[in-house]
Amino acid sequence: MLWYRAWLETRWRFVIGFALLTLSAVGVVLAYPKVISLLPLVPSGDTGGEIGHRIREAAALAREYRGYIWSQWFGQNLVQTWTILAVLLGTGGLLAQTSGGGALFTLSMPVSRTRLLAVRAATGLVELLALAVLPSLVIPLLSPAVGETYSSGSALVHAACLFVAGAAFFSLAFLLSTIFGDLWRPLLLPLCAAAVLAFYEPFFPGLARYSVYRVMRAEAYFRTGALPWPGLLASGLASAAMLYAAAVNIARHDF
Repeated sequence: MLWYRAWLETRWRFVIGFALLTLSAVGVVLAYPKVISLLPLVPSGDTGGEIGHRIREAAALAREYRGYIWSQWFGQNLVQTWTILAVLLGTGGLLAQTSGGGALFTLSMPVSRTRLLAVRAATGLVELLALAVLPSLVIPLLSPAVGETYSSGSALVHAACLFVAGAAFFSLAFLLSTIFGDLWRPLLLPLCAAAVLAFYEPFFPGLARYSVYRVMRAEAYFRTGALPWPGLLASGLASAAMLYAAAVNIARHDF
């Protein structure tokens, strides 16, 4: 019953997100032949500035299919869309149901508030794991259509890093949903935080090495084959702390 209610609350966010990510993965793979044909048009000289550097780097990565997939899918499309979906799935909950009377009905069920919150959080995290893994598996499945191959193992590792590190955005939205009774602040504040983190990364290389996005992209794994264990551990602990704080907030809240 609790799992079903949690699923009903989030199902359309999950289904729409899954469709968007799957279509995006298909588009990334099928666009590769066109990208290869356009590479000779990229200037080889120094065009100056951060934008020129990024263009040259993207072109260099695209010359190898593995680099193209990492830069376009795991480095951009998946991370950006998945982060928004993580925040969307984290919002809602008991406080958001208060105005419609749904919270009182839910609280009348013979289960503790902690269990109610745990089921809601677990449902969202399972959905996020599916949103990271399933669209990513489209890459190795569809790659032969453009004459390339991609390792399913690499796709799963990248998806796992995205999930573990990116769950911090879900947990932040989840925590804020136990503080504010509206939907907008728990939605907008994490999105603003995500935008700020994404904005400073290109312009402050010294700080970028500590960016959560670097862990979500599993850049270390792509470049060296080593998993970003410190970043994964820090993100996991941060998520656990925020989910625990959310449980404490709900336990103390007077409905």
